[in-house]
Amino acid sequence: MPKRLKKFVVFFILLISSHASAENQEFINWTNQFKIKASQAGVSKVTIDKAFARIVFIEKLLVYDRKQPEFIEKTDVYVEKRVTPQRIAKARNLLSENKDFLNKIENEFSVPKETLIALWGIETNFGINKGKVDILSALATLSFDKRRSEYFSNELLILLKLIDSKKVKIESMYGSWAGAHGNFQFMPSSIATYAIDYDKNQTIDLTNSLEDSFASAANYLKQIGWDKNIIWGSKATLEKNISTNLITTDARNFRKAMTYEQWKDLGVVSETKLPPKTLYQLVKPDGTSGPAYLVSNNYEKLLHWNRSLRFAIAAGLFSDQLRYD
Repeated sequence: MPKRLKKFVVFFILLISSHASAENQEFINWTNQFKIKASQAGVSKVTIDKAFARIVFIEKLLVYDRKQPEFIEKTDVYVEKRVTPQRIAKARNLLSENKDFLNKIENEFSVPKETLIALWGIETNFGINKGKVDILSALATLSFDKRRSEYFSNELLILLKLIDSKKVKIESMYGSWAGAHGNFQFMPSSIATYAIDYDKNQTIDLTNSLEDSFASAANYLKQIGWDKNIIWGSKATLEKNISTNLITTDARNFRKAMTYEQWKDLGVVSETKLPPKTLYQLVKPDGTSGPAYLVSNNYEKLLHWNRSLRFAIAAGLFSDQLRYD
């Protein structure tokens, strides 16, 4: 290696090492401040010490947070990857094998078993891919990052309180890069608000207990207002040009809701029969191009689960495959 190039390589390595060292020190300083915040919020010293002994900075999570497929893949690609023939077949088998239990959950919580199975399939491939990331480290890393610090800091504090109150076990706190946990990928705030110890063993176990997992998922949808009497929506065709003011392309900004007859008058035709009195909004996740959907209030409930137009569409289409085909 030429001497000049060798000097450059050494300088580059030292520069990277210096940056990493500075970032690590900043993270250590941040964790020390967060320990104080947790203590002031009532978390015991025992829990704080035990939790922060596990916490490390995981730099690659920052990349994942900025490249989520729900927001960069086209809708058709996103759906095709998640609603596959193999996954549909497995879902039907699981519905059959767990018929009595799932009927019990559906009757108790008024949430369709097909919707729950679809969410389970999309979130973790029916429990196969629940995630192996230490959730405490994930939430600490994303809290330290400036992009969504307030949100993840709140989730981390909630998780510390759940551990402190022994509602969850710290040893089982593994999941996704974003801090989601269990069969249905609950964030700590969802665990605190909606999770149920359905099998009555004094612990909420969303990883190993299907009873806790399905009851918690059903309770989540019930509590946020799932309506058992309406469908989520349907794919639609635009036979006329539609004003962009009527088209929802952002999950944070829903446009006007109208009856199906009103949409038909404007040239929006559903691929399936829609109840006439239900209000629908027109959603096009890919903008002016790509597929269109007429969606009901239940679709918006799916967005509470994951704030992605494409995720909610995939969940709705998956559940339809199980319910009607």
